[in-house]
Amino acid sequence: MLSDATHYVPPAASLWQGRADTLPFERYFQHIMLIDLNTQSLNDLEPSTVIIGFCSDEGIRRNLGRAGAKGGPDALRAQLAKLPRHQHHPLIDVGNIICDDGNLEAAQEALRLLVASIHQKGHKTWVLGGGHEVAYPHYMGLMPYHPNCGIVNFDAHFDLRPLTKPNVGTSGTPFTQIANDCKSLNAPFNYCCLGIQPLGNTASLFEQAHHLNVKYLSAEAIHTQNLSTQYAFLDDFLKNLDYIYVTLCLDVLAECYAPGVSAPSPLGLSPIQVNSLLQYLRQTGKVIGMDVAELSPPLDERQKTARLAAHMISQWD
Repeated sequence: MLSDATHYVPPAASLWQGRADTLPFERYFQHIMLIDLNTQSLNDLEPSTVIIGFCSDEGIRRNLGRAGAKGGPDALRAQLAKLPRHQHHPLIDVGNIICDDGNLEAAQEALRLLVASIHQKGHKTWVLGGGHEVAYPHYMGLMPYHPNCGIVNFDAHFDLRPLTKPNVGTSGTPFTQIANDCKSLNAPFNYCCLGIQPLGNTASLFEQAHHLNVKYLSAEAIHTQNLSTQYAFLDDFLKNLDYIYVTLCLDVLAECYAPGVSAPSPLGLSPIQVNSLLQYLRQTGKVIGMDVAELSPPLDERQKTARLAAHMISQWD
């Protein structure tokens, strides 16, 4: 199942711990099935949700951001483990794809192949980042098995920066890379972004978004519009799509809620605003893959961002 074991680390049971007095199957840590892909397979398992970590901040480093996001996946697991769980189907943790050698492209390819093999078997994916460079391999891994799949990105940034070198990306280029690959495959590029900050994107990035027909709501629009207007916006984007891939960049949230990111947003969204839109997407039944990006434990304040991200992930369940 693994084509590149050099970038793979098996899941760690030590991260999935909770209260010793918990009754059976009341919290996340009691529902996790650990699969070491070096010795085990997903072949005989019923379709479920598979958790993968992408331990990389190489894309952030290349984008001249503040590093630290490679510790995000394990920090998220540790926080999620403690939370109550009200579902009964199992969750499968297959461990992490790592990028410790600076070879982001090899790590992204390892993640793409892993995501593809998981979706080929009928599972859904939760990928825990890591920098937002996680979005490129996650989407390209699931796309062959879910054609006509749109992207909904919660983000202060379009992440449509130009590639300075061919096939060499950063945390600011994942949707440029997806758009380029879609063009080469003669596939549609359906991209929607929620929470855009004018001060987080240059004029050329807005022009590129317009050129690629990107649909977006600014943070200001989400602050001032009622929910029914935002839901109608999403309905219009989703009406001709069969599937949805959702990616949550934590810098879409206001800095007071999410300080532990590379590029905090002073005027970002509130958790309630983001959660309302996440839940609306979930109830469509079209979501087949989700990820969370940019959690940076060294920059976090009292694990505030990690705890918030874990609560949001639990809403996807």
